Amino acid sequence: MRTAAVLDLSPGSALVLNGRQWTVERREPELGRVYLVGENGIRQPVTFRFLANHPNCRPSSRTASQGSGRGRQPKTAQDLEPRRRELAACRLAHLLEVETGFRSGDPLRPELGEPKPEYDPATTTLTARRLAKVAELAAIDRQQAKLLGLDRVGYRTLIRWDRRRREAGLMGCADERWLRESGGHPSITEEVREAIFAVRVETLHRSKVTMRTRARMIHQYVRETFPDRDVTVPSYQTLWVVWQSGSGREAPASVTRARLNCRRRTGT
Repeated sequence: MRTAAVLDLSPGSALVLNGRQWTVERREPELGRVYLVGENGIRQPVTFRFLANHPNCRPSSRTASQGSGRGRQPKTAQDLEPRRRELAACRLAHLLEVETGFRSGDPLRPELGEPKPEYDPATTTLTARRLAKVAELAAIDRQQAKLLGLDRVGYRTLIRWDRRRREAGLMGCADERWLRESGGHPSITEEVREAIFAVRVETLHRSKVTMRTRARMIHQYVRETFPDRDVTVPSYQTLWVVWQSGSGREAPASVTRARLNCRRRTGT
């Protein structure tokens, strides 16, 4: 009996269908439909039910656990300021017009006059359409093009954007410099950071201390050290991420040796 695999159908994720690699371009949950793009650029709409019941459909290892992103939260459109999301969407529309002839990427939803002759896939090559797009963007007023993030767009730029778009959807069209700076972990308050440091010192030279045990010790330290404060300890997953990242290695000023008596009631 085949074990059903959980498919990630978020834009930019990859899956293998009948032995071929496909990238999720976008979803239409209200219609139960998802648009896939093949490695050769072919675009195919399929239903969620079709993928769920297909015997030869599985998640791709390419996006299941990319080396540089293991354990990290993937970048999403929410990491962009609203204005930057608009710019990324503008770039995406240009790329879709080059690929399909339609700014929406959907022949069933054409804008007025689409496809333009220079972008009609039926009569032009992909190379010709890319060159036409370079010429179109070069004709835009330089100041306006800069405001739209479309200045100095060359042929190779379009190829690079398109490759990233196939890998990450809308986020592939965003400049890395547009991403918001990480806010760290707001849930790690000074009290929680002190508890993490205390437990780190307490367990530094002891073996076989699991992260579950450390999390219980952190909770215990907060309860015993700050009984009169309403301190919320974040989830186990957040504590695990912070512990692995090394946060809390530097002792908060409030920590003293007298406070480092994190007594375990866990039996370990």
